[in-house]
Amino acid sequence: MAAIPVRLTCADYARLAPLMIGDVTPDGVELSLIHGTGGDWPARAEMLRRALTDPAVDGGEASMAGHLRRIDNGDRSFVALPVFPLRNFTARDLYVRNDGSIRTPADLIGKRVGMYDWVASGSIWYRHFLNFVGVPPARLEWWIGDVDKGWTAQHNARLPQGVHPVSEGRFLSEMLLAGDLDAIYSPPRPARYHPKDGPIVRLFRDCRAVERDYYRATGIYPPQHLIVLRRAVWERDKWLAKSLAEAFIRSNAMFAQAQRNFPYVSPWLDSELEETEALMGADFHQDGYERNRIAIEAFCQQAFDLGITSRRVAVEEYFAEFLED
Repeated sequence: MAAIPVRLTCADYARLAPLMIGDVTPDGVELSLIHGTGGDWPARAEMLRRALTDPAVDGGEASMAGHLRRIDNGDRSFVALPVFPLRNFTARDLYVRNDGSIRTPADLIGKRVGMYDWVASGSIWYRHFLNFVGVPPARLEWWIGDVDKGWTAQHNARLPQGVHPVSEGRFLSEMLLAGDLDAIYSPPRPARYHPKDGPIVRLFRDCRAVERDYYRATGIYPPQHLIVLRRAVWERDKWLAKSLAEAFIRSNAMFAQAQRNFPYVSPWLDSELEETEALMGADFHQDGYERNRIAIEAFCQQAFDLGITSRRVAVEEYFAEFLED
């Protein structure tokens, strides 16, 4: 039987390089990965947009939260694969003014916090982390808008009562520096950020220590994006879902092995990998259904607690098609 052509979009993650260049191939599939370049944020956003809206492709990288909201609304037009090309801890994304009064998580309570989106995957994990450090999200005054000029989130959801949209022409970084906000949560580093001398710094200067504590307590390395496949493509050949997922898992394993064999991306990558694996295990960026059940359960619960979904979506429902025999 001839291999079935499948076209997927994704950002240019190094973990997916073995699939991009053909060192790993899915069984029975002629896979084309259309990817961004240069680690460019707008290019990544374009890949996510095309995965859902471009009829010339069969799916690709997509927001976990977006898929969750589709399920909540009864939309099963895409099939989720338990493959998570983007993960990120979240202590590092919380920024304050270098000369401001916010020095500890407790200082945030009752304060004004800007965030790039209300319903994005990252923003759900942000609030999961805030609960972990003893800052209930409901005790913050939230402002939603773009972080800096030139980087735009979708802002495609209605904001709940008490959550404020930023005025047109204003940006979260500028509002932070002007004293109109006390902190901002942002995936890309703000333009005025510098780890020591900038006007914008991280609240958690040693974010790795805090993120390690979060992992020890929760066992979660937060997944934010996953791979989706158009339902029409899946219905024609349902075995595609598992074939593709297995190929992504093999690509991830090949990348991880290359990093261990040739740890020269940064001067101390070898030591960093040893420390990470001592805490999280060798397969710390794991794909697959069972290995990510705890994380997805926490994600679905947090989204429901925030009112982003009308009900708590079960993990089995989230991956219902993939789990079919």
